[in-house]
Amino acid sequence: MRHNQYNQEFKFVHEPEEFSKYSDREFLRFCLGAAMYMPGTKEFVSNILNKRMPALTTMVFCFEDACPEADVPAAEINVINTLETLSTAIDNGELTYGDLPLIFCRVRTPEQFEHFAGMLTPHQAKVLTGINFPKFNTHNGEIYFARLKKLNEDLGEILYGMPIIEDPKVAYKETRISELLGIKAILDKYYDIVLQVRVGATDFSSCFGVRRGVDYSIYDIATVRECLADILNIFGRDNDYIVSGPVWEYFRASKQMMYRDLPRYGFEDYLLRRKLIVNPEVDGLLREVVLDKANGFVGRTVIHPTHVIYVNALQAVTKEEYTDAVNILNSEKGGVFKGENGNKMNEVKPHTNWATKIYMRGRAYGVVENESSYINLFSTEVS
Repeated sequence: MRHNQYNQEFKFVHEPEEFSKYSDREFLRFCLGAAMYMPGTKEFVSNILNKRMPALTTMVFCFEDACPEADVPAAEINVINTLETLSTAIDNGELTYGDLPLIFCRVRTPEQFEHFAGMLTPHQAKVLTGINFPKFNTHNGEIYFARLKKLNEDLGEILYGMPIIEDPKVAYKETRISELLGIKAILDKYYDIVLQVRVGATDFSSCFGVRRGVDYSIYDIATVRECLADILNIFGRDNDYIVSGPVWEYFRASKQMMYRDLPRYGFEDYLLRRKLIVNPEVDGLLREVVLDKANGFVGRTVIHPTHVIYVNALQAVTKEEYTDAVNILNSEKGGVFKGENGNKMNEVKPHTNWATKIYMRGRAYGVVENESSYINLFSTEVS
């Protein structure tokens, strides 16, 4: 699988690299990009076999919020059958790992995870990348990861875990820091099988009875912004964990996206000054992804297919960023030197963590010429 391959006419400065569930974890944890959620009951195998969604690189079958409890047994069977079919297609040469998105399952509870884990076979697990653990906290976290570790041992496979931090104990200021430190202690114990840390801003918003409008970003909601800042503070230090951004709730049902008078320069300036690029729903998503990157998130959860190309396109890095990052990482003397375009100071020691993140994103999503390239990349019809 490779990111940003839907626009065959676009020319990268450096092409995105291929990845699969078996890629080196240090690289793979940067590769998830737009992780699209769908109900576990959804028939999706034909879309993968027939390559109907070339932009989709990460998908999550949900047994939790997107799936009524009464439908969970049917969802489990559907997912097991999907994994079996895809694995058989790989065996038969009908499909390669280059055609296969990273596939995750969001379980409902530790008990439901135990049941689903008991259904999995090694044959099915070879096309499953991992498990998402909702409402992850200090009470269920050890149970989830201990069972995942045992599942890996039983299957002889690698399945990664992704905690979703969205619990009220993190939302509320008086319990937040102790809860986050407790969660981190659990993740540190199982570090090698933690792929990313995910966040649930909708659940955080619910705690305070708020919901961001289409003209606002999650960073405008003060109580939620504080939660996200503390999560990044605890888990984002020294790139210990890669933290992905929360879902954007708005979309246009029509697949026709109109681009008129596209800005050739100042892409971020257009967004931050609220000059329309696509439409209010997409511009809101783009604006939030720009702020995600500024704050240190990599990728995000999405709930609509039209969001995928925008999130993944914006994960690509510009030639200036990439060159600065490579020069910082390759510097043997340390110290300070002028940036690629002569417009900034690159200080090796304090900028190394930033450079590592930029370099990895460049490998995963590609290197583009400049900001205006983002629009050239995503302004194409994608089914």
